[in-house]
Amino acid sequence: MAPSDPPVSPPREWVRSLRSLLAWVLLALVLRWLVLEPRWIPSGSMLPTLQLQDRVLVEKISRRLHRPLALGAIVVFHPPPALQAAGYDPDAALIKRVVAVAGDSVLVSGGRLWRNGEVATLDWARAPIDYDFGPLTVPAHHLLVLGDNRNASLDSHLWGPLPEEEVIGTAFWRYWPLQRFGRIRFSHPGDGLGAAEELR
Repeated sequence: MAPSDPPVSPPREWVRSLRSLLAWVLLALVLRWLVLEPRWIPSGSMLPTLQLQDRVLVEKISRRLHRPLALGAIVVFHPPPALQAAGYDPDAALIKRVVAVAGDSVLVSGGRLWRNGEVATLDWARAPIDYDFGPLTVPAHHLLVLGDNRNASLDSHLWGPLPEEEVIGTAFWRYWPLQRFGRIRFSHPGDGLGAAEELR
């Protein structure tokens, strides 16, 4: 009969468990830093697409690879210089929708968003826009971002185009509440309900 393995001493077992725990914590931190980041929605500037207290996942790999952002993407970003000058924490996170990219000419007039001389057929607004803005051509390496709840959103129509370098990532998945669990679906004009929306 082969001799049995010596019993693992309690201190050695404890060290092994601690190493395993630390490895999982390190993996979670790396994933949060490089890949995914959870955030929650504290205000109504993205209604009806995102509701107050929704929990979302932010995908960060595309930005690290410098992939271009598409019209309609919902981006999470650090406050641009204009908001930092007004007292916003540079490490805070805000969320809005990309409505124009570098080179686009943008105008808000008569309650509508115009892009490159045409009415934006999908502008995700909750209601006719009650302000005028532009015309403005989005500079290179910048985005124009607006809240879906346009008339209650502190966004690019007030503080200007967003430097792409401030973008953290793209919100793509809602994990809470469970009845709305899944990929974030874009609202369309007239679906209902685009304050800077600071995320936690």
